[in-house]
Amino acid sequence: MVYTLFTSLAQSPLPISSNSPTLISSKTFLKRTHTLFLSARTNHLSRLTTTTRPPRHVCFSSSPGSPKPDFQDKENEGGLQILKRWDVPWEWQTVSLTSLACGLSFVLTGLVEAAVVPYVGLNIQDLSLDEKAEFLLAAQGLTTAAILGVLYTVASTFQPLPQDIYRYDWREPFSLKRGWLLWAGVGLVGAVAAVALTGAATSFFSGETPQREKDALVSLLPLIGSSSISTACLLGITGILAPILEETVFRGFFMVSMTKWVPTPVAVIISAAVFALAHLTPGEFPQLFVLGAAMGLAYAQTRNLLTPITIHAFWNSGVILLLTFLQLQGYDIKELLQAT
Repeated sequence: MVYTLFTSLAQSPLPISSNSPTLISSKTFLKRTHTLFLSARTNHLSRLTTTTRPPRHVCFSSSPGSPKPDFQDKENEGGLQILKRWDVPWEWQTVSLTSLACGLSFVLTGLVEAAVVPYVGLNIQDLSLDEKAEFLLAAQGLTTAAILGVLYTVASTFQPLPQDIYRYDWREPFSLKRGWLLWAGVGLVGAVAAVALTGAATSFFSGETPQREKDALVSLLPLIGSSSISTACLLGITGILAPILEETVFRGFFMVSMTKWVPTPVAVIISAAVFALAHLTPGEFPQLFVLGAAMGLAYAQTRNLLTPITIHAFWNSGVILLLTFLQLQGYDIKELLQAT
């Protein structure tokens, strides 16, 4: 503004006093200077308001009541979808304590169930196979509710959450970019192929078949094919409750949380390793790890928990239905499990 003022003074002729041909009248000079100063100041403020005003489409902050931008807008940023990270609102302390709380909830729920059963007049050993299946279904339901309750209680303290955290979206199942059913099919086919190759490689290099005495399937063998009620309960446990619980914990919470500190592919690998270790079956670690990695990659593509849940559900249900079919055909499924 000062530069503009003096430029205007230099370019504008000032009247010369009649009493002195070389000196400018002081009164006329001050009046002229004041007029030019006001003019320059007005022009300067006008330029500021017209050139520095931010574009109307840019949002620098959002008020609590303003709508949050949809995470799908980030698709146009370029790059592979599976390489993008989540906007995680919590720190490592929350991740550690929440993971510990989930583990304790799993253990405590089992202990409470074992302690309550005698007081309600139930003897597990005296129950029929159908009653045992129903009891296992109820127990799995309580465990699922307890652990999911921990996760969502913690998440409620960080509201509002980004829209791609704990997202279960049934819309556009066959969308090429985010279709949860489409990518569940891709992930399932990839998982079957990868697990088969991993199992073959493990058997080839180890020279022996891994032992499965502690596998959950082995403990469920008496129920498989025993009746339609037992089969329905097993499908409810392995095909609905377990996938919802495990995918929400290992992919929806743990894998997403890891992307705050490591790239998404690394978070997929870490969560797959934890997923495999949590099953407490060392002989099946390679296959479970590959399965977990396939579900993690599919989830990273769609950012929709229905994707890994669907893969997990079809995997577990397919195993149960296949074993039930073989059992009804007279095969010894325990021997088959040991051989595969």
